[in-house]
Amino acid sequence: MLKGLIGKKIGMTQIFDEAGAAVPVTLIEAGPCYVTQVRLPEKEGYAAVQLGFGEANPKRLTGGQLGHLKKSELPPLRFLREFRIRSPEFKIGDKVTVGIFGLGERVDVIGTSKGKGFAGVVKRYHFRGGPKSHGASDRLRAPGSSSSTTTPGRVYKGSRRPGHMGSERVTAQGLKVVLVDAERNLLGVHGAVPGSKGSLVMIKDARKQ
Repeated sequence: MLKGLIGKKIGMTQIFDEAGAAVPVTLIEAGPCYVTQVRLPEKEGYAAVQLGFGEANPKRLTGGQLGHLKKSELPPLRFLREFRIRSPEFKIGDKVTVGIFGLGERVDVIGTSKGKGFAGVVKRYHFRGGPKSHGASDRLRAPGSSSSTTTPGRVYKGSRRPGHMGSERVTAQGLKVVLVDAERNLLGVHGAVPGSKGSLVMIKDARKQ
């Protein structure tokens, strides 16, 4: 069974559980999605479905995208993503809604983290920084030594250095579903998910239960 949807992060709020405790919740506009393509093991070597989400102005899509959707008699959809399944049980044109998830289930939410631009090692990797005394007034947020001298005589690859921070694919694993509103296509998960308000996210069945 397919347990995956494309959605848009709305933002965070809170709800109160049975004990009266406030629970932080991220609201996601999940679906409705349409099956735009089905991949079969005998043809492509694996089973998967391609879902489309978010109707858009046809002028915003390329000719190839419009042709791909028009062939299946589907509306112009802005986002297309593929989800692996164990067996192909869907056909092109099927509609997938937030109703595939139930309260208490665990899901993984995949998104793109917020871009922070160029960042130093204190912000990027939580370095402690240099001493605040003994005249080291210009070393407070410096990274310190980068490597040895003659041997190896270079900086090792993968060293934590200043650079571009954020704008990366991030997966928040094992989030609990605390709200399912099929009428408004809303899904609420416990905790935070990567990305800014309005960003695209993918919701999948949790790999680690």
